[in-house]
Amino acid sequence: MVLLQRNMKLRKQPPLSLSLVTFISITIFTTATTIISPGTTLYASNTNQSWPSPNNTFSLRFYPLQTTPSSFIAAVVHSGGAPIIWSAGNSAAVDFGGYLRLLPAGNLRLVNGSGATLWDSNTSNIGVTSATVLESGNFVLSNGTSTVWSSFENPTDTIVPSQSFNLGMVLRSGVYSFFLQKSGNLTLSWNNSVTYWDQGLNFSMSGVNLSSPVLGLKSEGILEISDPNLTSPVVVAYSSDYNEGGNNVLRVLKLGDDGNLRVYSYLKGSEVVNVNWVAVEDQCEVFGYCGNYGVCSYDSKSEPLCGCPSQNFEMVDPNDGRKGCQRKVKLEDCVGKVAMLQLDHAKFLTYPPVFVVNPEIFFIGISACSGNCLAASSCFASTSLADGTGWCYIKTSNFISGYRNPALPSTSFIKVCPPVAPNSTPSLENVVKKHWRIHGWVVALVLSSILGFLAFEGGLWLWCFRNIPRFGGFSAHYALLEYASGAPIHFSYKELQRSTKGFKEKLGDGGFGAVYKGTLANKTVVAVKQLEGIEQGDKQFRMEVSTISSTHHLNLVRLIGFCSEGRHRLLVYEFMKNGSLDNFLFVDDELQSGKLLDWDQRFNIALGAARGLTYLHEECRNCIVHCDIKPENILLDENYNAKVSDFGLAKLSSATNHRHRTLTSVRGTRGYLAPEWLANLPITSKSDVYSYGMVVLEIVSGRRNFEVSEETNRKKCSIWAYEEFEKGNIRGVIDKRLFCEEVKLEKVERLIMACFWCIQEQPSMRPTMSKVVQMLEGVVDIENPPPPKSITMGFSSAINTNVADSSAL
Repeated sequence: MVLLQRNMKLRKQPPLSLSLVTFISITIFTTATTIISPGTTLYASNTNQSWPSPNNTFSLRFYPLQTTPSSFIAAVVHSGGAPIIWSAGNSAAVDFGGYLRLLPAGNLRLVNGSGATLWDSNTSNIGVTSATVLESGNFVLSNGTSTVWSSFENPTDTIVPSQSFNLGMVLRSGVYSFFLQKSGNLTLSWNNSVTYWDQGLNFSMSGVNLSSPVLGLKSEGILEISDPNLTSPVVVAYSSDYNEGGNNVLRVLKLGDDGNLRVYSYLKGSEVVNVNWVAVEDQCEVFGYCGNYGVCSYDSKSEPLCGCPSQNFEMVDPNDGRKGCQRKVKLEDCVGKVAMLQLDHAKFLTYPPVFVVNPEIFFIGISACSGNCLAASSCFASTSLADGTGWCYIKTSNFISGYRNPALPSTSFIKVCPPVAPNSTPSLENVVKKHWRIHGWVVALVLSSILGFLAFEGGLWLWCFRNIPRFGGFSAHYALLEYASGAPIHFSYKELQRSTKGFKEKLGDGGFGAVYKGTLANKTVVAVKQLEGIEQGDKQFRMEVSTISSTHHLNLVRLIGFCSEGRHRLLVYEFMKNGSLDNFLFVDDELQSGKLLDWDQRFNIALGAARGLTYLHEECRNCIVHCDIKPENILLDENYNAKVSDFGLAKLSSATNHRHRTLTSVRGTRGYLAPEWLANLPITSKSDVYSYGMVVLEIVSGRRNFEVSEETNRKKCSIWAYEEFEKGNIRGVIDKRLFCEEVKLEKVERLIMACFWCIQEQPSMRPTMSKVVQMLEGVVDIENPPPPKSITMGFSSAINTNVADSSAL
């Protein structure tokens, strides 16, 4: 992403060979200049003048902007080349004659060269006697005994470590704002009306009423929320460089003018800047990023690019695509009837509660979605979502924010004055020549005629040869139109072969087939799974895939598309940067110690996986039993958030009813199978609960649950762990590699007790996954679990005989 960074040069430090007298003089001068008295003024014309903190770590000064004519902002900056952390008037710029003055009345005022006041602290006549820049970066106004105003309590677009972000505080950048809700949720908003990102504690702390939540950024890179009603702070996110760099790294949370919230890491004394956490991973999902009627897409370098829907529109500013587009002919000036322009693989962003009429129209077709909008005078555009719901969103606001991506199966429509011009790509739009604009209609007419003729010939050809077997692939491609708009995107086998470079980079092998890393045409990195042993016909396969693709949750791996071409059956998933959980739990090589998960990460992974399974079992329209829960099927994104993969594939693996399986048809994995699998009993969601419990035991102990060793007294891990639990030796069960860090035993106990309830032999004794989530969150009390019974020798033999060779994803 293109990030605008504000950096400043290093201030020259005095040489170490200064005499003692000179050193004392400089120290006294520095200390003296730390206290700013009423009447003191900073001038924009002198950028070397500053109000420094006692050790010169931060300073308030005028910072020059790269503008013509020259302009300046009064800002608190870091002396080591870090970003602006606060600015007067939220980056209100003054000209060369501007100044910032602490008036005798006690208010701080930013004045332009013309004499106009651009910003005022509104602290006059309340006893302000001095101002100070503290070592934390906080700029304060004091009355001699206490602080009456501070920059930390009046933030602009940035939060730094040691700064508290409370209820009522707002970060602003242009039309975007960020604030904390009383529920503990973090919210990003456009124009104070559209909430396009809303995440935080409501995903993990249901049932807990917060009184005064506070968001804080710790210096080591943790974003957390604390509250008097919480026993300990709750981690919202980890910076990807968590706890690296020590005191040489300054981390800040900043709201950019692109509407995204990020954690930046700045290496002190250099211009090295890294983005180590981002709220909205897909920049094009930020509402209004490309302005009104603008369409966001990605260039060959995966950078967001702004363009217009078609040549019926033109950019407001050809030099700045983010200012949006405008119609060349207004709808009220149309000659003839208004037409609908169709945008394939595109959607108009719709976030509640605005811009939607009848937001849930189920199973409406693409044609009806376009036709309903065309018939409604209040509608300007519509989107037929292809996420399995069949919803059609009607856009009644005249502000339209678009997103186009080859991986989006959605189809959108927008009203235009005829003739409907061809769709244009942003990259071409930015370099279009004036003579093309003059002759564009002629060329468009010629191209339309040629394309129309080819389409007619192609349709006639397909109609004539549709029943010939070797043309089945073509008819299959167009058969997608028979399904609801929720169908996932259909890739050809050649496309996936090309995106994976001939299936070259293998990510892993699983019971359902091998997984390869691939890169789509728009540079989106994906994981491509080649399915094996699929018995369904093409239509049934597509229906099952449509069901999987319509299952969306924060803790489930998203299915992007599929391939069903002859004998080739493939699924295309979002790519998980950190791979699977087993790569972090079972690390023996000391050289890989950097992959070791700390306790908080392990707990959050267990909680995230439980939420994902809860959604599959209880919140989907139809219950989805996973049938193969194991660490290899729990993937981790760049922030180590858990996402369950391979859900829904059990139905694809066999045409037989999965509720009754024989020993020879077991496709689970050794060590995670519930007893009912081997007893040929009905398979229900409680079977997943058992497997989840076994995974939790591995998360806590860091060892495979089916392995025995001298450390476990030659017993199965579950039996050994329960014995240690009964002795009160909870710490003895914890992965010994975590002993160097402080582990919260109360959370460990909750996790272990929930685990023992999950692995009960009788399914009826196991809790539901929603109950497990409540156990982990501390919402409900957990009774002491009975000891898990060992399965019989016959079952053990069956496991070793039938599933010892089961492979991991």
